[in-house]
Amino acid sequence: MSDVSTEAAVQAIVARAEERFQQSRQALFASTDRLMAFLMAGQWVFAVALALMVSPWAWAGKTQTVHPHVWAAVVLGLVLSAMPIALAFLRPGWVVTRHVIAAAQMLWSGLLIHLSGGRIETHFHVFGSLGILAGYRDWRVLATATVVVAGEHFVRGIVWPESIYGIPNPEWWRFLEHAFWVVFAVVFLGFLAKRGKQEMRTLAERGAEIEALAEGEWRKASVLSRAAS
Repeated sequence: MSDVSTEAAVQAIVARAEERFQQSRQALFASTDRLMAFLMAGQWVFAVALALMVSPWAWAGKTQTVHPHVWAAVVLGLVLSAMPIALAFLRPGWVVTRHVIAAAQMLWSGLLIHLSGGRIETHFHVFGSLGILAGYRDWRVLATATVVVAGEHFVRGIVWPESIYGIPNPEWWRFLEHAFWVVFAVVFLGFLAKRGKQEMRTLAERGAEIEALAEGEWRKASVLSRAAS
């Protein structure tokens, strides 16, 4: 085989590997979008239950009454879920879809923290959400989530600190403490996402090489068959 033929064959394998890689990524994005859509719906149902059964006690001591802000949070939960769910089924795999989902998911964390009266246990929802979003294997999605959750914590910590920290006058450094742990988690999740992406590319390259080998063997067999006849 001439050098020109060899180079053309290599370029064909590289192009096929990239095609397989992009197809795999799009399939991953689309399937993760649909998974997140079901999560959004489930979170809304959970938020309604939390608002009806827990929030009145968390916000009013021993007097179980449904405050206007609880109902507003329930409606807000529906609003937060509507667009991500619609995009997940109408435009699965679209870059905007996963970033909208990432932003909405982190706002969901803030909403659930609010509905629980700022209970520290609910803050774990932030880290669980980051872990799920890492399934996209796209560090940009994690970056969007980090900016949104940090901004939401910062603004609400100034405007309504009790709804996020559970106390009306938290220490001034409380926001920085929360932000540090979020960034800490995102750094490692981003590294894992990058490694997962590289593994997908490696599999795509191997698949392309196997395809090229199989095609070459088929052509060789075809030539031998014609020669024999």
